[in-house]
Parts: sequence; C-alpha cells; structure tokens
Amino acid sequence: MKNFTDRVIVVTGGANGIGKATAELFLELGAQVIALDREEPANKSEIAHVMIDLGNLSELETAIADVVKKYGRVDVLVNVAGIFIPNEILDLEPEKYFTTLDVNLHAPLFLMKHVGKIMAKQAYGRIVNVTSIHGKLSEPTAAAYDVSKAGLEAATRTAALEFAEFGVLVNAVAPGFVVTRMSIVNGVDELESDWFKEVYIKNKCLPIARPALPAEIGHVIVWLASSANSYMTGQTLTVDGGMSARF
Repeated sequence: MKNFTDRVIVVTGGANGIGKATAELFLELGAQVIALDREEPANKSEIAHVMIDLGNLSELETAIADVVKKYGRVDVLVNVAGIFIPNEILDLEPEKYFTTLDVNLHAPLFLMKHVGKIMAKQAYGRIVNVTSIHGKLSEPTAAAYDVSKAGLEAATRTAALEFAEFGVLVNAVAPGFVVTRMSIVNGVDELESDWFKEVYIKNKCLPIARPALPAEIGHVIVWLASSANSYMTGQTLTVDGGMSARF
C-alpha cells in the first residue's frame, strides 16, 4: 500500500465501526486523519475529532472549511457514517425516513460537493463512499436504508463523471454483514442470533461463513483512496463474503 504521509483525510463516522478501523489504518500509513462524528471516539488517539451531527446539513460546509483552514487541504474523503431505523412501508414515518436519508445520502452528497471544490483546485483527490449490499438487495423494514444506499451509489457514479477532469476519483464500497453496532437492531445482535447462524452459516448463504471485521472493509477503502488506484472510478466494490454471488 502506498504511503499516505502528508495526506489529509476526512472520515465520517470515525468514532466507531468501519469508520474507526479505516481512520486507524490511514493513521498507521502516515496520514493526518480527521474524524467527523456526533460521538467522541472510545479511545483517544492521534486522530483529530470534529463533533458534528451529519444530519444537520447546514454544518457540513463550515466543518470542511475549518479542516482546510487548519490543515491546508483535503486529499481524501471517506463517507462511512450511516444509520438504520427499521420501518415498514405501510407504517412509514416521515421523520424516520428523512432522518435516514439526511445521514446516509444527503450528508455524503453535500460533503462531496464541499470537498470536491477543494480537490478540483488541487487537481487531486480520492472519495470513497461506504454503501451496502442494500444498494442492490432488499429486506422488509429497510426501505429508507435501501433507498439511501442505492441513491449513494448513483451519486458516486455521477460525481465520478463530473470530477474526473480534475484528477479526482470517486468510488464506493458495499459491505455485507460486518461486526459493528449496525448489526444490533432493537437490542438484538443479529450476528449472534439463531436465525443468522442457521440461514447464513449452516445453510451457507454466506460462503465465507462469518461476518467481516471492520478493518477488512477498511483495507479495501484504503486501497481505493490511495495513489495506487490511478484508474478506477465510478465503481462500487461489493465486499460481502460471497453472499451476493449465490442464486
């Protein structure tokens, strides 16, 4: 993997899960990492932290301007932060629906706008959006989440087309099951449930037979964000242990 020394990297959702693991990988490779999150990280580190509610879109431009003022540039943006609020369509509540879209779709899109302007002036940049296999596959109660992730994959393609002339590459990573707080729904960790073990492990719907660790997704993100990636743009890489390869 290429060295990230002197690179300035912004990671949303950097206090936990995939965001935290990815931020730590960048730090190990010499980058200056800034995590945008509404929570404080569990352990203090050299990763700078900006407290922000990504659902409040009016705060995003100021947050990026502050990063540029302090560090002079932004070389990489990784949009990881996401929420899942189960809600069936027949009982769909507008507040839950729009909250999900604001965090999962609108915040990444407007961050791409604000950071894209900076990267265009630099004539260099890498943007990686974390979507989900929900961008192409669905399940009951997940309409808002599904829409947000499918929309983010579409926005990834459009940004890739518009930013290419500036030397900015835009891609997405779509994880399947990952050991994060996202797997806990209504107080139950689905990865520890009998249902998961029966359907996905015993019946081999998940060929690798285990969920991913956050860093396993992080390593894919880091490669896409590196200068080693010089030609891939507008793509979504599915990292789901082979689950979506099955009929």
